[in-house]
This record gives sequence, C-alpha cells and structure tokens, in this order.
Amino acid sequence: QVQLVESGGGLVQAGGSLRLSCAASGRTFSNYAMGWFRQAPGKEREFVGAIAWSGGRTYYADSVKGRFTISRDDAKNMVYLQMNSLEPEDTAVYYCAAKHSLRAGVVGTQYDYWGQGTQVTVSS
Repeated sequence: QVQLVESGGGLVQAGGSLRLSCAASGRTFSNYAMGWFRQAPGKEREFVGAIAWSGGRTYYADSVKGRFTISRDDAKNMVYLQMNSLEPEDTAVYYCAAKHSLRAGVVGTQYDYWGQGTQVTVSS
C-alpha cells in the first residue's frame, strides 16, 4: 500500500507559478513511476505529466509542455510539479498517482494509488 498526500495548491493570477508537492509513504517509493492528473469541474480527469522511477524519463501533456516540470526526490519520498505561466484553463483539482512499474503511464487506469487532490485556481 502507498499513501499519497498532495499539497501546494491555491489561488494564483494568470501568469503566476505554483509548485505542487506529493508526499509518499508505505512502500519503496523509488520502485514507482509517478504521475500527475487533473480534473476540472464538469470535465473528465486528464493526464498532466509523469516521471519514471529512479528519476528517469518525463512525459507531459501537450497543454502543459514547456510550462510544467515534474521532478522527484526519492530520498525524501517526494514528487513535485512546478507549474509556471499558469492559465485560467489550468484551474482544476490536481492529483498525484503512483504506478508500480518502471515506466510511467499517461492513462489514469494504469496507476495503482491516488492522493486526495489539491485545488489549483488560476484567476484571469
């Protein structure tokens, strides 16, 4: 079992930045690929980005590529989502997810564990 807790959400103006954090506990964190997803009101959950285990390859949705950066610190059991140049369209609840696999995935059903989510609101 892996427990995930997100933090760092909040209200920010368009063009601003936020850094989301996800704290993991329970199993060997470095054996998990980690992903970030988001869900806006009335919309389906969508992939944001992911990072393979051992700080490997990263993947991003086209909508955030060049603005968002995923990183992980296996020594601290943490994964981060640095979000720059935020847009109102980025407003959503952001979820951290863990996948017991070397490779990261872009589909939510590939992930085994989820956090409770953190709200990000970008005002125009």
